[in-house]
Amino acid sequence: MRVCILGSTGSIGTSTLDVLSRHVDRFEVFALTAHHRVDDLLAQCLAWQPKFAVLPERAQAQALQARLRDAGSSTAVLSGAQALCEVASHPEVDAVMAAIVGAAGLPPCLAAARAGKRLMLANKEALVVGGALFMSAVREGGAMLLPIDSEHSAIFQCLPEDRSVWARRIDHIILTASGGPFRTRDVKTFSSVTPDQACAHPNWVMGRKISVDSATMMNKALEVIEARWLFDLKPEQIKVVLHPQSIVHSMVVCRDNSVMAQMGTPDMRVPIAYGLSFPERMVSGAGLLDFPALAGLTFEEADLQRYPGLSLAWETLRAPEGSTAVLNAANEVAVAAFLAGAIRFDHIHEVNARTLESVRPEPDECTSIECLIELDARARRDAALHAERLAQ
Repeated sequence: MRVCILGSTGSIGTSTLDVLSRHVDRFEVFALTAHHRVDDLLAQCLAWQPKFAVLPERAQAQALQARLRDAGSSTAVLSGAQALCEVASHPEVDAVMAAIVGAAGLPPCLAAARAGKRLMLANKEALVVGGALFMSAVREGGAMLLPIDSEHSAIFQCLPEDRSVWARRIDHIILTASGGPFRTRDVKTFSSVTPDQACAHPNWVMGRKISVDSATMMNKALEVIEARWLFDLKPEQIKVVLHPQSIVHSMVVCRDNSVMAQMGTPDMRVPIAYGLSFPERMVSGAGLLDFPALAGLTFEEADLQRYPGLSLAWETLRAPEGSTAVLNAANEVAVAAFLAGAIRFDHIHEVNARTLESVRPEPDECTSIECLIELDARARRDAALHAERLAQ
């Protein structure tokens, strides 16, 4: 199987390569892409010798091409957003790991879906922003959509392979959340939270943006939106509970009130390996869950005072289509401003809420990728203005 990894230098991308390294007889790396970690991409290209590598800027690509040529590598380096779509939909590609963070991952995900690829989705924004448009592309292209987020993979693993019976099987689903680093911190001190503190997740090793999202629980809000599309659920069929140990990754509550749960160590290599091997199972490299060593498994309600952004998931799902794209754009701007030291941690939700107030999609406005991109840009402009006012 030939694999294209979109976002190969991030945590999901490197974990994917780790899984592939355990099965070199089954998989070939066809293309690798990165945003700014050029040295890391160089090392990956030398180790895996993909046919293509992709970077955003032409100058970056030319510099990497020269370094690869000097090292005797035949990898061709491309540049730009269109190149991402080209490698994701290339006729020689069998499977695409979509691990680009943010709305920038939507166009190549759409390209892979329309080309009928095995699409392993770690980019939740493709569904948060694209929603109906993205799922339509999956159906029309005949793509195999496989969720990689640990929670959505858990739900997927708890369901039968025959998707036609899902609606008859599910009463509701429960997405678990660790609660992040501030689950027990005094809410009154949130104004003094630093970026490093927000990025210190207790269970998972992730990039800085998604780590902040975990601290605010916006990652769970986006996962609620993603679950609505992945499993064709009504908003009220999606619940969230805190589970600090991150052992139960999510659950399906069936119509007879039986509960199906997927458990394991907090290691992204498990859902990655499942996505690569589905419907089979293969070695992932993750550690075995040691039940006698577990101190206990606990569950708590999610406090919406501590995590006010979580409620925005259901609010935007019930609003006109495109509202979830506005939320995602605003959050990306707000988190970037926080990480840059421009706004406080507790301002992130304020930017998101204000942007949802100021940018309201019209019904039937978001019927094309172009409309979604324009809406995304408009939301980012407004969010940036709100962040600037809060920074003063």
